[in-house]
Amino acid sequence: MNVESVRDFCLSLKGTTEDMPYGDDMVVFRVEGKIYLHLPLEYADPRMSIKLEPEYAQQLREQYAGVQPAYHLNKTHWSDVMIEGCFPDEQLQQWIVRSYRLVIAKLPKRLRVNYE
Repeated sequence: MNVESVRDFCLSLKGTTEDMPYGDDMVVFRVEGKIYLHLPLEYADPRMSIKLEPEYAQQLREQYAGVQPAYHLNKTHWSDVMIEGCFPDEQLQQWIVRSYRLVIAKLPKRLRVNYE
């Protein structure tokens, strides 16, 4: 996947919006205002930072060299991972959807019903 295909895929997920809160070199994708993916735009290949369950994030960091803890505003977020390198499109899409669903699962029930 390239950066544009990641953007297209994220925007295909119900209720997703994008914005550039940190300037024009990074886009974030949100559902109901909650961020589920950071996507720097300065790279040809996507380097995504996504939210995952802490245990699953740890498993991916141990399994793949291209998956590292994510850093946001000089803080390490161990339940977020930075994904770099070549992964199959299907794998990236699976991780994006997992992050998206994790954020939805944490929404108040009255908002969550819109995504079931």
